[in-house]
Amino acid sequence: MSTAREIHILNTPAELFRAAAEQFAALAKAAIEARGRFSVALSGGSTPRSLYALLASGSIPAVPWDKIYFFFGDERDVPPDDPESNFRMASEALLSKAPIPPGNIFRVHTEIKDAPAAALEYEQTTRAFFGLKPGEFPRFDLIFLGMGPDGHTASLFPDTAGLRETKRLVIANWVEKFHSYRISLTLPVLNHAAYVMFLVSGPDKAATIRQVLEAGPADFPSAQVHPSDGRLIWLLDSAAAAGLSGKN
Repeated sequence: MSTAREIHILNTPAELFRAAAEQFAALAKAAIEARGRFSVALSGGSTPRSLYALLASGSIPAVPWDKIYFFFGDERDVPPDDPESNFRMASEALLSKAPIPPGNIFRVHTEIKDAPAAALEYEQTTRAFFGLKPGEFPRFDLIFLGMGPDGHTASLFPDTAGLRETKRLVIANWVEKFHSYRISLTLPVLNHAAYVMFLVSGPDKAATIRQVLEAGPADFPSAQVHPSDGRLIWLLDSAAAAGLSGKN
């Protein structure tokens, strides 16, 4: 049985990012005390950039960077120095600013120029890091997710084949509207995490947020994220939450 959702509404984007950063630090501390390391999958897009910059600023005290291991929930099929690269954004905002050992960062090798091959390699890297046996899924300590106005999350877009994947960890998901592949963790991986945190900001997301969180079963990819044995947190700013009937 999947876990219940927790919905937290913050007044401003700045408060949203501060709440997410403080939760990141608390989860890292707890995981490292329990298991000696903290594994996190980062999200791309515009919303998390400010969160990553806040984490790198040093205003969140005592983050044990040397014991945190960074993966990516999805990646665009572009070289790592491309302006559209999720890795480049995360690197500019956080990974190159904080004292993170290079060996703690696992990016998708999109320079392979073969998206299915890059996805398979990333899956193998993930399996090796977590020491998985055949048929097992990794248990990330934290997966950050965003949501697009169309309800997509990671690079799992509406009406794409990736939504039906049940065995793979990482896929090259063809997205017709972009005429390109997007490399993404799969729903089974998202739903096996210990903690999933959606960060959603802005009025352009409000209508979809209402449908995902209040309209019952929905055909949006983001509505299909429900960890089977973990916590699911939605952090919204007031603009994104404007359409909700009840506000926490």
